[in-house]
This record gives sequence, structure tokens and C-alpha cells, in this order.
Amino acid sequence: MADNCLTDSSSPRGSTPGRFVLFILFALVLIALDQATKLWITQALAYGTAIYVTSFFNICHVVNTGAAFSFLGEAGGWQVVLFAGFALVVSAVVVWMLFKHNDKTLLSLCLACILAGALGNLIDRVLLGHVIDFLDFHLAGWHWPAFNVADIAICIGAFGAVFLEFFKGKHH
Repeated sequence: MADNCLTDSSSPRGSTPGRFVLFILFALVLIALDQATKLWITQALAYGTAIYVTSFFNICHVVNTGAAFSFLGEAGGWQVVLFAGFALVVSAVVVWMLFKHNDKTLLSLCLACILAGALGNLIDRVLLGHVIDFLDFHLAGWHWPAFNVADIAICIGAFGAVFLEFFKGKHH
């Protein structure tokens, strides 16, 4: 019975425009949080500087013109348009999926996270030509690529959706 809680999170009322709007509002709150933290970083830290927090974490101010792990970051500028276009396509598909499946609460939360992350980073790409990153985890001199709230939202949404699909396939 507990497993059904993971996979069968549908609303008894089904998919409704009101539920769709609630998930869009959740995404907007995440976008606002992402943009607020990026604004804070740009005002609090000079570009390229970092604040030591713990032996494994710094808050820094860096930018990324590429995608995940700075993929195509040195491509000369055309990649910004490519990634912005990709974010728009992904966002459109996610909005459509949210509209069709908003009766599935957990899936819709995951989709809203993906939407928020895609749009949060899209805002940076369009307005700045790069994405602002500031969370820097490291261990023994090895640094994970810096990331931001939008990246966290994308990862949570994507992993959550895969997790839900995995359990759906196992139990249905």
C-alpha cells in the first residue's frame, strides 16, 4: 500500500485548470528564488571571488556560457542562442505535460521544478549572455562545477520524474 503512494499520486478530481495554475505558481516561486539568489550573489561578491563556508563548500561568483559542466562554454557565443532555444522547447513541452497530467501531484511537482530551472537559467542567458553560478562544493582540491538554484530544481525534477517512472514500471 505504501508503494502506491509513490506512483498513484493522482488527484481524485482529475486534471483541472486550477491545479495547472497552482503548479505554474510553484514554478514561478522557484524562478523568483533562483533570480533573487543570483541577484544577491552579483551584489555581494565581485566576479571570480569566493567566500569560504566549510572545508567542502564555498559561495562564489562565477558565470557559465555553456551548459552543464560548462559544455560548449568556449564556443564563441553561438551556444548561448542554442541553449536558450533548447530551454524554450523544453519549457513548452513541460508546460504541455503539466497541463495534461496535473492530476498527478508528484509528477507535476517534478515538472514544475524542471520548468523553473529551465526558465531561471534562460532568463540569465537572454539578459546576460551567461548563467550565474555560486554554489561550489569541493573535496581534496577537486571542485564540482559551480551551480545555482535553477540547476538544483532541474536535478530534483529530473531525478524525481525518473524515480516515479521507475516505480510506476515496477508496480503496475
